[in-house]
Amino acid sequence: MLGAARINGEVIGIDLGTTFSCVAVVRPGLGVQVIANDQGNRTTPSYVAFSPSNAGSKRLVGEAAKNQATLNPRRTVFDVKRLIGKKFDDPDVRAYLKYSPYPVVRRHGKPCVEIEVNGKLKTFTPEEISAMLLRKMKETAETYLGKKVTNAVVTVPAYFNIFQRQATKDAGTIAGLNVVRILNEPTAAALAYGVNKGSTTNKKHVLVFDLGGGTLDVSILNINNDVYQVLATGGDMHLGGVDFDQRVMNYFVNLIRRKYRIDITSDGKALAKLRKECERAKRVLSTQKHTRVEIDSLILGMYFSEPLSRARFENLNSDLFEKTMKVVRSTLKDANLLKGKIDEIVLVGGSTGIPKVREMLKEEFDGKEPSIGINPDEVVACGAAVQGAMLSSDQDGLVVTLNDVTPLSLGIRTMGGVMSVVVPRNTVIPTKKKCRGYTTVEDQQTTIVFEVFQGERALTKGCILLGSFTLSGIPPAPRGVASVEVTMEVDADGILSVTAKDEATGNSKSLAINNSKRNLSSMEIERMTREARRMAEHDRKEKARIDPRNQLERNIYDLNYGKTALERALGEASGWLDHNRDACKQDYEAKSQELADLVAKMIVGWNRPPV
Repeated sequence: MLGAARINGEVIGIDLGTTFSCVAVVRPGLGVQVIANDQGNRTTPSYVAFSPSNAGSKRLVGEAAKNQATLNPRRTVFDVKRLIGKKFDDPDVRAYLKYSPYPVVRRHGKPCVEIEVNGKLKTFTPEEISAMLLRKMKETAETYLGKKVTNAVVTVPAYFNIFQRQATKDAGTIAGLNVVRILNEPTAAALAYGVNKGSTTNKKHVLVFDLGGGTLDVSILNINNDVYQVLATGGDMHLGGVDFDQRVMNYFVNLIRRKYRIDITSDGKALAKLRKECERAKRVLSTQKHTRVEIDSLILGMYFSEPLSRARFENLNSDLFEKTMKVVRSTLKDANLLKGKIDEIVLVGGSTGIPKVREMLKEEFDGKEPSIGINPDEVVACGAAVQGAMLSSDQDGLVVTLNDVTPLSLGIRTMGGVMSVVVPRNTVIPTKKKCRGYTTVEDQQTTIVFEVFQGERALTKGCILLGSFTLSGIPPAPRGVASVEVTMEVDADGILSVTAKDEATGNSKSLAINNSKRNLSSMEIERMTREARRMAEHDRKEKARIDPRNQLERNIYDLNYGKTALERALGEASGWLDHNRDACKQDYEAKSQELADLVAKMIVGWNRPPV
């Protein structure tokens, strides 16, 4: 059960997303407030950029970083959530390296980003890059609240393993945050949905379909009178909007190769331009059936313009869309529920705006319409803020019981490489489970090496090795005589500790997985924290310099956009006048007012078009 401890002060909620991040807080009398950043936007691109060496040591985070990505692809980092907490040799990491526009290198067995800063190559761990994003969210909240913020609930995909969860907590520490809870994204979404709907005494089964930029999570919860029970969770750590974008990119890369005899795969700037335009086209196709992918000076001065239909987009990604439904079906099976028992479907993540995804989801549930009451880009941060309010001593009256689950089974390797499960997947956390009967496999054996794994394969070679430790001091005896009890304890963040105890002597040995070599050491975290603090003042000064430049760029853009709109309106008005020489006084006055309103809007300031 979550929510027992109480934290002094406000606790913000942060959705640290693959493509966008968001921060929210619960304010007394106001409810959940999604906090806009310094650009006035409620979500912030999960981008970090480093300026070229001849421009000084400037670091950009958010919109500023994304806006210059096409000009500075090798120093612009994004999608780093796909690397955090993983080994360099992880197959998913190796696959990612094929498409990464920035260098990713091996450091101590981990993938690290290598960037040239001030003429020197510098490596950044995924935790450091994530910390820069978290610090941006922290500063956004502090500006809104008008005071220092320390405590936060940070969300992660439900299928994040223990290393990824701990690495996310480490990133929070580097950013100067006390991460009081790691919360599963679909659970956060269900929490926000339930609080938004209000208490109910009727038992309700809710399926949360969370398809974001980089991951898919599906969770099924039972909500009953402010009690939230996660029944099952499933997901795919490498299935999301960026994968759909990559399919479209591959299509155009091959088309350019065939049609123009040009290979753009070695040109980072060309690929960055194409990636940006493919992402834009994907968003347009969510509301229109046709668009064009147009890029001025894509490569060698070539103006690139090709059509892209919604049907083509759906065909390019058909197998990926079908994979999302397979996850839905397997999660229903794990929850032991028929699809007819699902009362509500909650959509989370920007990729749920894709019409084909919604259509397939509706068909899967025999015509049931998904709930669209909460913004899918903000709902996770809202849920994290609600969890933060539950943990804060400053908040009264918000009483919710939240029972989450562990997404993957936890166990011990036994003879023959068999996975002996101690904590089955979808066990409610926090939990403490004991398993007896572990013993020696050789005569006179006095030590046992315990290897701890996470995963669903019957053999440990298909699971994730979390760590190992040795229990010594076992009395010599024939094989199979000794009896060792293993205890696994998973806390509310999904972090694991393991203890093995010899029942004859009482000797025991423990392993805290969060101290594994796979994660950052306390010295590394402290070093990165000091550097983050040192860079904070530099970033503030740089922000004060860059903000006026950004404002000027926005003004130029808005005026150009307004100029085009005004020219179009003038042309339409002139055409109307030519064809309406005998119009009445009121019609002429109405047309004049339209032009006057347009000019007034330009003076006040144009709203930028969606990108």
